[in-house]
Amino acid sequence: MLDLYYWTTPNGHKITLFLEESGVPYRIVPVNIATGEQFKPEFLAIAPNNRIPAIVDHAPVDGGAPLSLFESGAILLYLADKTGKFIAQDIRGRAETVQWLFWQMGGLGPMAGQNHHFARYAEKIPYAIDRYVRETARLYAVLNKRLADREFVAGVYSIADMATYPWIVPHEAQQQDLNDFPHLKRWFETIQARSATVRAYAKAQQVNADQAPVVTEESKRILFGQDASIVKR
Repeated sequence: MLDLYYWTTPNGHKITLFLEESGVPYRIVPVNIATGEQFKPEFLAIAPNNRIPAIVDHAPVDGGAPLSLFESGAILLYLADKTGKFIAQDIRGRAETVQWLFWQMGGLGPMAGQNHHFARYAEKIPYAIDRYVRETARLYAVLNKRLADREFVAGVYSIADMATYPWIVPHEAQQQDLNDFPHLKRWFETIQARSATVRAYAKAQQVNADQAPVVTEESKRILFGQDASIVKR
């Protein structure tokens, strides 16, 4: 059994996508980041960066004590290696998967995240909004070009797709039109229709029936008002 510390964000969805696809048994431990549950000591013990997702694997392959991980990309790699699923076993195929996983972690996720922040939560700064909408569009174009001659990002369905798909789900909020990216749109609709994807997003509805954007002043303070002082020594 695996414990998944989770909230209904793109990074959280990455892990439920993998777990639903792979059939690994898991238990969701909700961490409501809008109310500050990410600062509880028991969560910080496994996720010192106070971000979801995190996991505790109670049956690691070495047979030792439970193993905890934070950071969604690290979790996906760990689970893929543990199960032998959704990552190529040859060196070249693995490199293809890993580089696109890192592309999402270092590019699409952070840029789309800033897009969300300045469009939805911050005071309206036209330069910032334009900057991140345009960069999100550029990254969509990179992905669209990649998918022009292959079904999935690394050829076959992999953790690179699972990492990327949840960040495309809110494309309308990111001011992106999938019709401008036909190969990406085909890929998106293919993953959207997978039974594991349907189950993963149904779990999200069970955990957080109200998935509207966080807009209260208190929740914005919790989410966006952090600095070095919140890290306890």
